[in-house]
Amino acid sequence: MSLTRFKISAYLRSHRIVQPFVGLLAVMIILYSSRVAVGQELPSYADSAALLVPVFAWATRGLLDTEPDVQRLISITAVGRPGREVASGLVASVAVSCGLAFLALVLPLAIGFRAVPGTAVLIGGLALHVLSVLTGTVLGALSSRPILPDPATSALTMLGGYVAILLLSLAPITWLTVPIISWMRAAGQDAFLSRSLPGLATVTVFWCSIALITYISLRRTRP
Repeated sequence: MSLTRFKISAYLRSHRIVQPFVGLLAVMIILYSSRVAVGQELPSYADSAALLVPVFAWATRGLLDTEPDVQRLISITAVGRPGREVASGLVASVAVSCGLAFLALVLPLAIGFRAVPGTAVLIGGLALHVLSVLTGTVLGALSSRPILPDPATSALTMLGGYVAILLLSLAPITWLTVPIISWMRAAGQDAFLSRSLPGLATVTVFWCSIALITYISLRRTRP
């Protein structure tokens, strides 16, 4: 826990949080420049979740890149096992992205919606942003410096991965990848929470788990 707090503190002091925060504000401005009509709140939350995946990936990549390589090795030595350092970085990344996701959920209630939506819409929006945080976290982790030391390659991999996910999720077969496009399509349908969300969440968690296992395996050889 102390290492997690250290990583978050170092990230905030480096001011790298400003970059994904600006990205978040840009998405909010695009989506809520005009107030969302009554009944369209959940689809707008789905659009927000889809567009914020690279923002969360950016935040994760920035946090994991904050520590110099030597400092990261010192952290591994301090906690005793490499796995603890890896877990601390992931938990810190999720915490930062959850903070950004909270803003994405709350800001529309103040400035984006014509009326405050019901509980079902809020639960659906929360669930979609949780899936977005998971997707962005693993995407950012796989493109972080411990995996891809070259900054240009890292950035291109992160953005290219997001574009690839979008293109694959256009296919009619939902399980091919994280179904980002299906998030947006399903949010406008009836009974989203009971009919569509469980399946979409299962596919998303499955692919995020595969990506997470890949990241952890790579970190064993690239501390």
